[in-house]
Amino acid sequence: MADEKQLDDKDLVARLRDPATCREAFGDLIRLYSEPLYRQIRRMVQSHDDANDLLQNSFMKAWQNIQNFRGDAKLSTWLYKIASNEAITHLDKERRRGGVSLDDEEARLADLIASDTNIDGDELAQKLREAVATLPEKQRLVFNMRYYDEMKYEQMSEILGTSVGALKASYHLAVKKIESFFEDLD
Repeated sequence: MADEKQLDDKDLVARLRDPATCREAFGDLIRLYSEPLYRQIRRMVQSHDDANDLLQNSFMKAWQNIQNFRGDAKLSTWLYKIASNEAITHLDKERRRGGVSLDDEEARLADLIASDTNIDGDELAQKLREAVATLPEKQRLVFNMRYYDEMKYEQMSEILGTSVGALKASYHLAVKKIESFFEDLD
């Protein structure tokens, strides 16, 4: 099955690079990856409108750079890396533009989560989102990839350019902070 997916990726990349099939292939790429990339971005930026903009930017970068895709990693890994970088860049710009400290950013994210009408979920899921929002950016990204996307550390390592050991430590610290968040609620 994994080999079949890899063959599909190779076929899709070849179609993306061929001027005769690139538009249709790009539509296939969007259909395959819009939902998982949107979820990844949305967990980072929290705002539905920002997530949609960043998703479009991610696909535009993929379109513009498909000729540079070497195929060393899976296509999905390359796309996740683009989307993650877009989200991190956006968060950095927002923080610089508003002169917002990390503590203020955490409070702002918690307020956005509490007022968000685009996300369904019970109170516990809401509290988990608030707890995740209190994590530093990198830990939040690692937690989201591991917990929500059930991504393997090896794939996360390729996307984030961080060692597997460092990712495991980051995830462990994130889980401890989330546990502490819930303990403080009691």
